[in-house]
Amino acid sequence: MSVQRILLWYRHHLRLHDHEPLHQAQQQNAQIIPLYCFDPRQFSRTSYGFPKTGSFRSQFLLESIANLRYSLQSIGSNLLIRHGKPEDIIPQLCQDLAIDAVYCYQEVTAEETYVEQQIENQLHPLHLSLTRFWGSTLSHRDDLPFPPEDTPEVFTQFRKKLEQNFTIRSPFPTPDTLPPLPEVDLGTIPTLADLDVEPVNPDDRGVLPFQGGERAGMQRVEDYFWTQDRLQQYKKTRNGMLGPDYSSKFSPWLALGCLSPRFIYTQVQQYEQERVQNQSTYWLIFELLWRDYFRYICVKHGNALFYSSGLQGIELPWKEDWKRFDLWREGKTGYPLVDANMREIAATGFMSNRGRQNVASFLTKNLGIHWLMGAEWFESLLIDYDVCSNYGNWNYVAGVGNDARGFRYFNIPKQSKDYDPQGKYIKHWLPELEPLPPHLIHEPWKLSQGEQKQYGVQLGVDYPRPVVDFFKSVKTNEKVYKEAVSN
Repeated sequence: MSVQRILLWYRHHLRLHDHEPLHQAQQQNAQIIPLYCFDPRQFSRTSYGFPKTGSFRSQFLLESIANLRYSLQSIGSNLLIRHGKPEDIIPQLCQDLAIDAVYCYQEVTAEETYVEQQIENQLHPLHLSLTRFWGSTLSHRDDLPFPPEDTPEVFTQFRKKLEQNFTIRSPFPTPDTLPPLPEVDLGTIPTLADLDVEPVNPDDRGVLPFQGGERAGMQRVEDYFWTQDRLQQYKKTRNGMLGPDYSSKFSPWLALGCLSPRFIYTQVQQYEQERVQNQSTYWLIFELLWRDYFRYICVKHGNALFYSSGLQGIELPWKEDWKRFDLWREGKTGYPLVDANMREIAATGFMSNRGRQNVASFLTKNLGIHWLMGAEWFESLLIDYDVCSNYGNWNYVAGVGNDARGFRYFNIPKQSKDYDPQGKYIKHWLPELEPLPPHLIHEPWKLSQGEQKQYGVQLGVDYPRPVVDFFKSVKTNEKVYKEAVSN
């Protein structure tokens, strides 16, 4: 009797630990053939012309694939690499290698589910099917206290319902050995140049030298929880912007599935038993539930998350002002907190959560520029890009998502003083403002001629004047918003 062959299609779960398709294939005593496809559509352009997967994201992905291949090799297997559309490659591999089944984790958004459906269509004449497993979330969809299609619109309601009967499944075990692959061309991992992606120029001002892969992700958990012992302070420090340990920084590895949220949950439980249980340990789980919430909102609403009118269907006359948009993305708006954050993401592919909220608010509530332009720019750059969380958060900040409070904006000057009181973060990314004392750095447009001369910071020369008046622009855009809602 021949051994069953299962093709294991890797996409966003680039790990060996807590991997249900891998575990279930093992339970079948099958010959497992892991595959990763570099889909050219991943490296095309967004609707506004940005690289869909920019340099930082691409570099992190390549590192993650290399680590996955190494991990598979270390337990007797390997990773097939192919270049092309999965719906073309997978059916052909199934014929060439006499595959009996194809396993993968399912996705929930349009581009990914389209590919899954195309593969199913191609496999049908071969009398094969695509077996899909639920993943990415801390809570399993089958354990929710409601059907995913009935996910509460507001996060607090979602969280409270989950916490009333909090069921988190145990992670699947990591395999010790896997059977060797049949005779097959393994394929090569491409370079950035092969993918037509610009090379990465590392900036040593970044919060962490992020490296892709399961091994680096596990090491980050070890460092943050156990070596640095930072989890007990997470709630107090999570709104920081400067330094490696103000927050967990797990998000890049979570986004590519190099880390499982259930693994992190078990580590939190262990930490609570061995170190301390407090608001901070709870708050990390709270943040993981935000990821779950946005994914289930995608299940519920489908493509509405990507519409200009958002989840609420509010048709706003968004601007597509490229001159001002470029000032925003280049960090030249004249608002130091915005500019510092935008220079950080441009230089490193990362930005704090506090920073993301502020720059998104400024783009939409002060400049009135289309939120989709900002969302696509983040999609291109962020090493922790997660489609559901990115577009869900942009919906929220733009006022077209699940936020019953309507027109909300971030008071950028106040936020700057609250979260960077000494201006250390601003000076880190805006060295031209280094001479300014803390009481002047947050609102440099208020510098008198004498102060400009005294500190050697000339507005309009060394640092730009504000692109808009902050409160006037808020009032203007609020009026536009209210008119759109009332229509």
